[in-house]
Amino acid sequence: MQRKKVIIMGAAGRDFHNFNTVFRDNERYNVVAFTATQIPNIEGRKYPAQLAGTLYPNGIPIYPESDLTKLIEEHEIDEVVFAYSDVSFNYIMTKASEVMAAGADFKVLGAGPTMLKSKVPLIAVVAVRTGSGKSQTSRKVCKILREKGKRVVAIRHPMPYGDLMKQVVERFATLDDLVKYECTVEEME
Repeated sequence: MQRKKVIIMGAAGRDFHNFNTVFRDNERYNVVAFTATQIPNIEGRKYPAQLAGTLYPNGIPIYPESDLTKLIEEHEIDEVVFAYSDVSFNYIMTKASEVMAAGADFKVLGAGPTMLKSKVPLIAVVAVRTGSGKSQTSRKVCKILREKGKRVVAIRHPMPYGDLMKQVVERFATLDDLVKYECTVEEME
C-alpha cells in the first residue's frame, strides 16, 4: 500500500498534537514536513525522531509556510492538513486554494480523531484564538473541581519554543516550575 504523502501546516502547537494523535504510528500516511508560521525561529528545525516514532527515524523537517507550494510540487504531496487557529476564514480558504492549485487535497481535522484517549473523565477548554481566556477558564474549572474533592491535572498540547526533547514531559506544580523549565511569557500565562 502506497502511503499518502502529507504536509501539516501549523504554528508549533496543534500541528504537533494532530501529528501525535492521528499520524504518528499510522502506516497509511507519510508526513513529509511541517510548515510553520507565527512562532519565531521554528522553521529550519526538526520534529525530533525520538518524538516522531518508528516511521520517522530521521525526524520531520519544519519549513517556513512560504515554501508550501514548492514543497507540494517537489514532494508530490497528496494532502495538506491545516492545523492552527488565530486566522480568518479568508486566510484559510486562500491557503486551501493555494494547496489545491498546487495539486494536493486540503483538510482540517475534526475534534474526534484528535481527542486524547483517557480512562478518566476529561474536560476540554478550547477557543478559536489566543487570548480568549482559556487559561483563566481552566484555572476556574480546576478550582471548582478541587473544591468538590476531585484530583485534577491540566494538560495542553506542545508549545515548542525551546528544545522539544527537553519538553517531552513537564510537570508544573508551582510557579517556580515555570522558571525551572525556562518557559516563555506566553507559556507562563
